[in-house]
Order: sequence, then C-alpha cells, then structure tokens
Amino acid sequence: MTARVLVVDDIKANVKLLEARLSAEYFEVLTANSGPEALDVLENNRVDIVLLDVMMPGMDGFEVCERLKNNHLTQHIPVIMVTALDTPQDRLRGLEVGADDFLTKPVDDVALVTRVKNLSRLKMLTDEMSMRAETGSQMGLNAQNMPIFNNEEIKGRILLVEDQPRSAERISKNLSSRHKVQIETNPQQALFHLADQDHDLLIISLDLEGVDGLRLCSQVRSLERTRNLPILVTVNPDDKARLMRGLDMGVNDYMVRPICVNEMMARVNTQIRRKMYADYLRNCLETRVELAVTDALTGLYNRHYLETHLKTLFEDSLKNNKSLSLLMTDIDYFKSVNDSFGHDAGDNVLKEFARRLRQNTRSMDLACRIGGEEFVIVMPDTTLPECYNVAERLRRAIEQEPFTTKDNEKSLEITTSIGITALDPSITTLEALLKKADNALYCAKRDGRNRVSANAA
Repeated sequence: MTARVLVVDDIKANVKLLEARLSAEYFEVLTANSGPEALDVLENNRVDIVLLDVMMPGMDGFEVCERLKNNHLTQHIPVIMVTALDTPQDRLRGLEVGADDFLTKPVDDVALVTRVKNLSRLKMLTDEMSMRAETGSQMGLNAQNMPIFNNEEIKGRILLVEDQPRSAERISKNLSSRHKVQIETNPQQALFHLADQDHDLLIISLDLEGVDGLRLCSQVRSLERTRNLPILVTVNPDDKARLMRGLDMGVNDYMVRPICVNEMMARVNTQIRRKMYADYLRNCLETRVELAVTDALTGLYNRHYLETHLKTLFEDSLKNNKSLSLLMTDIDYFKSVNDSFGHDAGDNVLKEFARRLRQNTRSMDLACRIGGEEFVIVMPDTTLPECYNVAERLRRAIEQEPFTTKDNEKSLEITTSIGITALDPSITTLEALLKKADNALYCAKRDGRNRVSANAA
C-alpha cells in the first residue's frame, strides 16, 4: 500500500528527517514549511495524510488542523500532530480541533510508519466511497453538500469489552452523558452482540484476563458486518508492542491508562464522527445511485456506471501513478443453456454467477455486468499478478460447483473464460485498456475456454 503524505514543519531539518523515513517505506512525500503553505498544497494536490507540527510561527498546527476539519473538501484527511508538547491539555486541544493522532518528538520510526499506514488505509477506503459518490453527482451528490458533523450531533452506540468492573463502570459513566454504552465482559458474547445489533464504536481492553484482545480485533475486522466498525483499544503504557500490532491490523485509535476523561470523550467523538461520515456516503450510494446504475437481474453495477466510474479511476491512476487492473469474463457456451433449458434457467445461472463473482472479489473492487453473459471487474491499486490470482480463484469457483436450473431440476456444469490486463506505460487511453482486456478474453476463448489469459495478441 502506498500513500501521499504531507509533512508540515517550519524547521527544514525536521522535514528532511521525516521525508527520508517515509520515503524509505515507499510513501510519496510532499512538504510545507508553514501553515498557509500547507493549506495551499492541500488545495492543489491529493493528500492521504498530514503530519503536522504544532509549534509554528504565525498559523500554528492547531489552527491548520481546525481549518482542514471545517472544510468540506479536506475534513476526511487524517491529521497526525507531531509535537514536543505532551501535556494532557495540549493533546485535548489537538483532539478537539480534529487531530486523529499524536507523535512526540523525537519520533519513533516504528510508531511513525505504523500510524501512517493505519490512517492511510482508512483514508483510502473513504476515498473509494467518495469517488463512487462523485460518480452520482448528476443526481445531486457532490463534495459541497457533504455534511460537517458538529460535536453536539455526535451521539453513538458503543460496545465496551472490559472485564474489570471498576474500569468498565468508570468508562461507561463518563461516556453515558452523550452516548449509549453496552458493557460486555466476554469477547465471544461481544461478537454475538455485534452480529445482532448496530454499533457505532467498539472499545476493547487489551488487558482482558486470559483472553487476547487483539484476537477479538482480528475477528471483528474479518467479518463483513463489522469490517468498517471503528475500534478503539485501551492499553497499558508498557504494552507498546501489542499496541503497534493492533494499529497495524486495523485498530483505529487507542487510549493509554490511566485514561484522561476529556481525552477519551474527544477520541470517541472523533471515531463516531468518522463513522457518521462514512455511513452518510454509503446511504447516498444506496439511495441515489444504486437504482440508476445497477443491473436489475444480478444486482451488479451496469455498463453505464462502469463507463463513468472507470473513467474516474483511470484518470486518477494515470495522474498519481497508481496500479489499475481489469478483469473481463463471460460464461462459456451460455447460449446453449438458454436454448436447452429456457431463459428462466439462463437467468438463474446469471444470478448465481454474479453471486460467486462477488464472493471472490474485494469490497474495493468494482464488479459490473456489461451485457448478456459478459462481466467486468475493475481492481484499483492492483498489479497484474494480483489480478491473475483473483481471476484464477474466480475461474475455479465457477467450475468446481455445479449450477442449477430455476426449479433445481437440472445440474449444469458451467465454466468461464477470463481475460485480464493492467495499466502500463503503453496504455494512454481508457479505450486502449478496455480493448486489451477484450483481446485477452478472446485469447482465453480461442485457446480452449475455461482459462485465464493475459495475452492480448
């Protein structure tokens, strides 16, 4: 995973040091030496995360962060404040203006890379939803009418997993003035609650007796229903190694014991605000886009949406030198299914094919039915070898389990041919990318069907 990081510090030596550390991890780094310069960079460039020094002359880091979080176009960009100040008052002020995390000078290399990777991953998921939302802008959705959620509006449902009664009671009592808090001492029972009920935040103690709290974090991240649920962990000061592992696996934030009540409230509000923003984007997609751009039979996106959204992804990938792969597939000998068993059986095969296609692709991938028995999967940030692995997994999933007719009377052996391609320097237009995938599909069919081909000859 790569990301574009903006480093802001008025001391050039500090900028160079952070730039070198991040570049060594293959992040793309932009720099600014003042608050106004940082705002100018953000206005004219795509940025995934901001490393922001607090103590700067003129416009300090607090003011820069506050301006970012009050701007519709930049409110979702994560901000890590880098500072020599480490008092509770300074941290609270930073959280209140919207900072997502803090790093104390001198900056620890492991903590730096882990936090940047963690917050960048979340930012990219939000970007993907925003990009799809922008595709539906003709229906009235655009960045200018995105809401900014004020603290007064933030009221969430929190599940707290803590087996120390006094600690659980103290956390619940302080959060209950605004939020609805449910306490669970058993991690397995917590998973059942998450499966049955909607929550806005999960707080997990990493000091559960006889249980690894990180195991619960991993399980939550692996389940479809809770994959995007914010997770905040409580941790002891000497448990840094486990905290780093947690952040690396997708934990959103943390609180170090003894917990400062004001800091806890600010961190909880930040995570719930971020979820409210993500939920807003999802609701927009569901209500304003889905009906107009989905295929009624399979529930996949249709050709119209593919053409519009793929154009956006293609231009973004070219501009920012990002990977982009395309998988084109159709059902082998599909006409014979309609001819032998009727169109109802054919429709049943198409719906089941689409279901297996969704099962074997990632949530960030774009799966479309472009007509008849032809389908396309668009894979952002995916190389050709990675695309091949997905294609081969899909091919096996279609081949290994028989399909059935509508009334389950007949068992049908179905296979698929797949052509794949990826963006490379020779491809300068969207038409060329589509043509290359189509040619690869032709080669797969010409060479015997039920195979994956990247050969566009």
